[in-house]
Amino acid sequence: MPNTFDPYREALVVESHTVWPAEYEDWSAADKARAEALLHAAPQEAAELDYVRQHTGFARVITVTAADLDRVSGR
Repeated sequence: MPNTFDPYREALVVESHTVWPAEYEDWSAADKARAEALLHAAPQEAAELDYVRQHTGFARVITVTAADLDRVSGR
C-alpha cells in the first residue's frame, strides 16, 4: 500500500522516480517529462505516493494514475 504524504520524509528526498503504467507507453518522452515535473512539484496530491529509504535520504516514487493526469492537465 502506498504511503501518504510525509513532510519529514519529503524534506529528506534525494531522488524522484515515476512509474508509468503500460497504457501510457505510447506517450512521447517530452509529454512524460512534462507530466512528471508537474506531479513531483505537488507530491502531496499524488494518488499513489511511496517513499523508499536510501542511505542518504529517501527516494520519492509516484505511480501515475489517470486521476493524476487529469489533475495536472487541468481537466
